[in-house]
Amino acid sequence: MSATARKATPDDIAAISRTLAKAFHDDPIKVFLAGGRALTTEQVLPFFDAFTRIQLPHGETYVTPGVEAAALWAPPGEWKVPFTAVARYTPRFLKLYGTKFFSNLQVLTDLERLHPAEPHYYLEFIGTDPAHQGKGFGRALFDPMIARADREGVGMYLENSKEQNIAFYGRFGFEVRRQMTHRRNGPPMWLMWRDPR
Repeated sequence: MSATARKATPDDIAAISRTLAKAFHDDPIKVFLAGGRALTTEQVLPFFDAFTRIQLPHGETYVTPGVEAAALWAPPGEWKVPFTAVARYTPRFLKLYGTKFFSNLQVLTDLERLHPAEPHYYLEFIGTDPAHQGKGFGRALFDPMIARADREGVGMYLENSKEQNIAFYGRFGFEVRRQMTHRRNGPPMWLMWRDPR
């Protein structure tokens, strides 16, 4: 199947949030942040709604035609989540995580501390609804951004929370720059970088 991607619009926010919530149903970091609890798609929707709303104005959020898959990219210099956005969405994060929200902020701080300084496009989230995996949607979401990064001569960066996805990202030229383990006996993450070609 040959998939294509398009830029998302505000009308896509609800569908993007649902697709990402389904895609991350078994994500180790999501489970860790929730204190080991299994979270339903409905519980996680407000989280992905918030991050979609944060990234969409940058103009680099992509979806497949039926929003079977979505990717939230940030352009160079725009990767850091503003404090004002954290404050705006704190009520919904508190509802999701309870008092763990405050210790979870340390995870964000740790990731920001290790974020590369070089100009780059940052992939904050990418996911395909499990019912549509294996159809080339992931590649479709990467292709326009890889072409753009190469044309502009800038790198690309992502934080991978599943070891089995290293090979998938490797197909696009990403390499592991560093492996980190989160505090409080958290799961590992693989910080991956792609040089422009």
